[in-house]
Amino acid sequence: MRVACLIYVTDETTFGPIEDPERLLRIKESLCSVLKGDKDGKCARTDLASSVTHTDRRLHQMMFADRDYESVDEGRLCIQEQKITIENCDEKGYSVINIECRDRPKLLFDIVCTLTDMEYVVFHATIDSDGEKAYQEYYIRHVDGCTLNSEAERQRVIQCLGAAIERRVPEGLRLELCTGDRIGLLSDVTRIFREHGLSVTRADVTTRGDKALNVFYVTDTEGNPVDLKVIEAIRQELGQAILQVKEPPAHSRSPPQEAAAKLRFSFGNLFGNPAKFFTTWA
Repeated sequence: MRVACLIYVTDETTFGPIEDPERLLRIKESLCSVLKGDKDGKCARTDLASSVTHTDRRLHQMMFADRDYESVDEGRLCIQEQKITIENCDEKGYSVINIECRDRPKLLFDIVCTLTDMEYVVFHATIDSDGEKAYQEYYIRHVDGCTLNSEAERQRVIQCLGAAIERRVPEGLRLELCTGDRIGLLSDVTRIFREHGLSVTRADVTTRGDKALNVFYVTDTEGNPVDLKVIEAIRQELGQAILQVKEPPAHSRSPPQEAAAKLRFSFGNLFGNPAKFFTTWA
């Protein structure tokens, strides 16, 4: 499993950006040291950026650059609920993509961002939904004006769109944490999760003023649903008013046992005081 993260950090004394290049280099080297224990043969990559970027868009670009679409069907159940086809409309000079999948928030955004990053232009589109199903049709061309003329190109687009649809689908129980912000809060929370045998499959961590507003999706270390007794023990340790349990997402699913090893990820004692934290998974 591969994971992508965007972390916004501030200096704990000035509450502004870290400008010392040597300090930034030490942070990058420390992160690379923590993340290098990858078992799938791919190395971890860490980059620093001073400019503001769109979080969700940048995460798609990072996962696309990591070629996560090449293993999109490994251990995924929702992939069976997708139907993506591409045909050429020669008389109009377009390639037509038809997508049928589970509906969810930001589905349109994820698909259009993927097509844009792959250098395709959307000329017309039809978007519809029926209950939990979404139906989308796109008339596209490459930026050079060409349609998708080879089977290899069509299959690559299908793979990339399938990966984009899957990335944002949360797995596990949703936990919401709201408390006063402090240095090391995220580190302490994820350490407690780890000590109770939980894996974080996705996290949205935000700081607003002096408040930390965090959302975690968690499973056990095998990727299975969490025992609620474990959650109650964590709530006792963190504070019941601080950590709230939400119902599992409608699109949540338990992975098959043989695929569990590919879906494991646990945050350890990694970070101090990020202002925003987001993860996706392959």
